[in-house]
Order: sequence, then structure tokens, then C-alpha cells
Amino acid sequence: MSPSGGVPFVRTEGDPYEVGYQHGAARAEALHAFLDDGLARLDRLVTSPVSMQSLRPSLRGYDEQLSRATPDLATELDGLAAGAGISRDQALLLQLRREIMGYQRIPTMGDCTTYARSSDPGAGTDPVLAQTVDLNGELDDQLVVLQVALAGRSRRSLVLSFGGLLGYLGVNSDGLAIGLNLVLGGRWVPGVPPYLAIRHLLDNASTVTEAIGVLQQLPLASSRSLTLCDLERSAYLEILDGRIRVVPATTPVHTNHFLHPDFTSADELNVFARNSSIQRLKSCTAALEQLPAEAGIAEHFQLLSTPPICVADTGDIRRERTVAAVVLLPERGQLHVRPGDPSRSETESFSL
Repeated sequence: MSPSGGVPFVRTEGDPYEVGYQHGAARAEALHAFLDDGLARLDRLVTSPVSMQSLRPSLRGYDEQLSRATPDLATELDGLAAGAGISRDQALLLQLRREIMGYQRIPTMGDCTTYARSSDPGAGTDPVLAQTVDLNGELDDQLVVLQVALAGRSRRSLVLSFGGLLGYLGVNSDGLAIGLNLVLGGRWVPGVPPYLAIRHLLDNASTVTEAIGVLQQLPLASSRSLTLCDLERSAYLEILDGRIRVVPATTPVHTNHFLHPDFTSADELNVFARNSSIQRLKSCTAALEQLPAEAGIAEHFQLLSTPPICVADTGDIRRERTVAAVVLLPERGQLHVRPGDPSRSETESFSL
């Protein structure tokens, strides 16, 4: 458990299989309950019912790509399945829920607001990456923080995860932090899902530049935007049909519509979600201009807790809402999280 007894905290150490096994064993009861709840709640989120049998052909395609491009994560999946007492296909399903849902065109009000600030040596300020986590499916109860220490490597990571995911967002001991936003466009095909790509980057890169190089070698499954921050620089990048566009910035801000001119015409976000995305982008940018360079963790959480950046619960499981807010400090190797609505919860802190 976490130091404060709130967000579950799972320490994992060893080879990839052992890391997966420890994760699965620690979360076995929760993962069984999640899978038994309408197949990880997919039945309440997709337009047509799904089953493991109907999904297996699609899962095979993803598994082949994942095993080829990220063999360590494929082995970790075997460990997760064994530790939790679930099948490998069920472990795969947990990694691919967002890809299985595909484009969601129902009106929505949120899907993550992310920003970073590069360090300012003159002002003595540390780099920071912060974001809301806006998801549908009422995933508050699936939130967990993983500490990953792979055998034979000095690099360690803190990863925010949901429902058995091997990766989502996080920070590593070399000082690289990565956040993300959903953007919709292009064809979604069997490949490495971006959540696992982020974990792969945390395992294999020390800087923004290295992370971009590693990412370019992966067959990515679907569109996303990633925000990256290390000890010296920050940037956001957008992914569409396997193509990547990188935008360096001292203070990158991203929500859920494409910003790079090469990709804007391919945006598939519905008009309601786009209006929300634009509003959150403007609000966050304006708030950051007023936030002092030396702002502390509490001040970043205050920004993330303010509407429209913090998205309220409407009671509709299909609609995204803020299920957590996170502040990452890459120079210190720290992950700070407020579960649920960040305006109503306490900060829980984890450190490498």
C-alpha cells in the first residue's frame, strides 16, 4: 500500500517475468473482480457486447507485434497472468482496453490536460510534468502505483497504472518523465499500444532525445500525444498512423486535439469534445502564465483541481471524468498523486 494507506503501491523487482508475477500476485483479487465486471467494464462502454472469444483474433495480432517489438514486456505479461491467475489473453485485454473501445464519439467533457515546465537554472527551479487523468469506466478503484526495478539495470521507474496495465505514465530514476493525452485520428491497427510504449520508454531511455529515438522504432497501434520532460528540456509529440511530430517547448501544454499543422486536418474528435479540449488548453495555458516559477506541489495540484481542467463526474460511466491528478518531479524521481477528484483528495507521494 501507499505510505498513507490510500493508493495501492506495488514494488516489483527482478527479471521481466518476476516483475509481472509480483504485480499480478499483488493485484490478483482486484483484477479478477475487474475482469468479471462486464469484461473489465467494456460491456458498458462499447456499442456492441464483446467476449474473450470474439476478441481473440484481434488479440493475436497485437500479441505478435508486442512480442516482436518489446519482448521484455511480452514476458512481463506472462508473469502478470501467472501471478494474477488469469489467462494471457485476459492479461492482453487489460493492456488493450482503449484500443478495443476505439473511437468514442459520444459527447464528452474531458480526456486529460497535460503540461510540463523545463528547469530554470537561473531561478533554481526543478523541471515538472503534471496532468489530470480523465478516463471513462469509473476506474478510480483500479488506480495503482508500481515501482519497477528490472534486474541487471540501474534505471528504476515509478508508474501510474490502472487495472493491470504495465504502463500508463510515470518517471524514471534517470530523470525522464512522460505524460499523455488521447487524440483521435488515423487507422488504429495491431501494434504496441501507447500505454505500453510509455513503459518501454521509461525502461530504455534517460532523456527526451533518447525517448523519441526509441519511440520511432516501435510499431505504434493508435494515435496519442505524449509530453516528455527531462532534466534539461521538454516537448510534446503527436502520433498519427505511426508518424511522429515533435514540438520542443519550454512549457508545453496539450489536451485532446491535434496541434501540429501536419495532423490537424486528420482530427476525428467530435465537436463537443473538441470544444472542451480547446477550452481546457486555453485555461491551462493562462493558469500557467500566472503560476510562479517556484510553485510547489500543492500549487500545481490547485491548478489541476480547477474547472474546466478538472472534469466533474456526470454519473455516466461512458463519459470521461478526472479520476486522478499527478505531479511528476523528474530531477527528484518523485510521483505525487491525488486520487479521484483532486480538489477533494489528499496528496500521496512516492519516491525513487
